[in-house]
Amino acid sequence: MDKNTDIDKIEFTIFDTETTGLEFNSGDRIVELAAVRFKGEDKISLFESLINPGRPVSKEAFNVNKISAEMLLSAPSPKEVIPKFMDFIRGSCLCSYNAGFDLGFLNNELRLLGIDEIKDPFVVDILKMARRTISGLKCYPLWFVAQTLRIKIKQKHRALSDVELTREVFYSLQSIVKARINQPLKLENIINI
Repeated sequence: MDKNTDIDKIEFTIFDTETTGLEFNSGDRIVELAAVRFKGEDKISLFESLINPGRPVSKEAFNVNKISAEMLLSAPSPKEVIPKFMDFIRGSCLCSYNAGFDLGFLNNELRLLGIDEIKDPFVVDILKMARRTISGLKCYPLWFVAQTLRIKIKQKHRALSDVELTREVFYSLQSIVKARINQPLKLENIINI
């Protein structure tokens, strides 16, 4: 992918994970994975799946995402879901809000399955984009940035709803950057801000 490509010509995939806890290095795993693939304003496709990680969800994680052990009993395994997700994102520019977290968990699942990790230099971290575009906020959680941008969608801490909210934040941040540079946006404008 060329960083000089106009962003309206790029297919993006925003993804989000819900997990058993906060530390994949301590054995925490993905329990829900969702993504929206789009080009410009056009939504191309959706991906959403619960994942049975074969381990319990921590009380702290459950308090945030409300994904229970019962919900995961009949969910497919990572071996079934992760390869399908990799097919879903192929050829697109991957985005996430706090990409280090989501990408860390996704790469951990890929390692556990013996699949090559994602090493694309053009993964867009929308949290970093928000920090650079609207500096001076007291904090940058997704819900607060969305509220600052006057986006009416509420964060639900479920993967697909968070993806939809992130997409709206992404569009708003693009508009701000576009107004500042006063020219069509290129991929480099959103990965290097």
